[in-house]
Amino acid sequence: MREPPLRDSYRFSAVYAKSVEDGAPVLLTRASDAHLTERLLKPLWRGGPFWKLSLLVTGLGALFFIATLLYTALTGIGTWGNNIPVAWAFAITNFVWWIGIGHAGTFISAILLLLEQNWRNSINRLAEAMTLFAIINAAVFPLIHLGRPWFAYWIFPYPSTMNVWPNFKGALPWDGAAISTYFTVSLLFWYVGLIPDLAAARDHAPTLAKRRLYGILALGWRGSGRSWRNWQMAYLLLGGLATPLVLSVHSVVSLDFAITQLPGWHSTIFPPYFVSGAIYSGFAMVLTLMLPLRALYGVEDIITTRHLDAMAKLILVTGSVVYYTYVVELFIAWYSGNIFESQLFLWLRLSGPWAWAVWLTYVLNFVVPNLMWFRAFRQRPVLLWIASVLVNVAMWFERFFLIITSQSQDFLPSSWAMYRPTYVDGAIFLGTFLLFGFLFLLFLRFLPFIPISETKELRHALVEEESRLEAR
Repeated sequence: MREPPLRDSYRFSAVYAKSVEDGAPVLLTRASDAHLTERLLKPLWRGGPFWKLSLLVTGLGALFFIATLLYTALTGIGTWGNNIPVAWAFAITNFVWWIGIGHAGTFISAILLLLEQNWRNSINRLAEAMTLFAIINAAVFPLIHLGRPWFAYWIFPYPSTMNVWPNFKGALPWDGAAISTYFTVSLLFWYVGLIPDLAAARDHAPTLAKRRLYGILALGWRGSGRSWRNWQMAYLLLGGLATPLVLSVHSVVSLDFAITQLPGWHSTIFPPYFVSGAIYSGFAMVLTLMLPLRALYGVEDIITTRHLDAMAKLILVTGSVVYYTYVVELFIAWYSGNIFESQLFLWLRLSGPWAWAVWLTYVLNFVVPNLMWFRAFRQRPVLLWIASVLVNVAMWFERFFLIITSQSQDFLPSSWAMYRPTYVDGAIFLGTFLLFGFLFLLFLRFLPFIPISETKELRHALVEEESRLEAR
């Protein structure tokens, strides 16, 4: 298979050729193209006992998740802890959290592609797959929250034959449009990027069945110069199409809350607040998945400390935006003189029944991002992995108290009620992690989680740049 044309690539500008920042190269390996291909395809040919055991455990967990969904559908959502006025609880909390995690994949793949950031090349495939699996988990919750999930098609603008049209002023059609659009574009973007690597898997597959399977998925790719140019143009166009989705999808989700009149929800700050929080938690999840894989597969020379450093800096930036929003919310609640806002932000959240969750979120989202100021912390994989887990814990609790507190005590004391999750709530949430793990393990086993063609392309560009600098 022919190598991609280097000098004609839109990604290799003078800015792109800069390979070293703060002493951390973006790629350490200087192996040949054949060796790189063989090395990155190796996980596809054998699973190993650890992978098989993990797949068995997560597969059983995915069946458990399906069983909890069936139990909920057959019994009713009265099995949850929802009540009146807390009609939105665990399901919507988990929906917002999972859809937020899915933002990092599109950000890494699309925005950093358009900005010609070369450090994205080793991690974009993993982030894109994480996005797809997170969206699948997120899409489950609005459906089961309907109570009658078999009527879920009512929220889509299908040609009406029963004179029943979706309420386009409601939040559900917005979520349906946002999730379906985001998933479709993310899937196309991920698959188009995979095509050259699927062809490489076809050419190196050890069995006839695998060669046929990967050959069908590769869509007849032969690696001609024309094919590479068309592929690069399609990849760039899909990146341009996906980029606005990073800002629009979670802005739409935030409007589910902002259009209401409830204290703590009726706020114009929600769209940027939700988007920054989504990218923040999404990058943390990428680190949570990437760091163990980096050590397990021994790819420290491909996913280098430069990648860890860059992602930690983005966590610092987005985490600072999130914390700034916390301060602004508290200030506005005090300065506005609105007794309902003041009661919610300054009493209920800070000293009420769920104050421990609020303070845990505030402390973690202040301490963890500010540790990223220190280069020694940013480039320590173990410390960075612990920090990424803490970020996602904090961001889940942020969505939880944001949703619960505004509903539990609104305008009328006579309608106040406390929320307590049930074991079914917890089982469904646990099941999403097991389903995510099952899908992610299948991805690791059957598709290269590091882009082969883009890694080789980057290696050629760096070698060429080194030769040019030596010639000076």
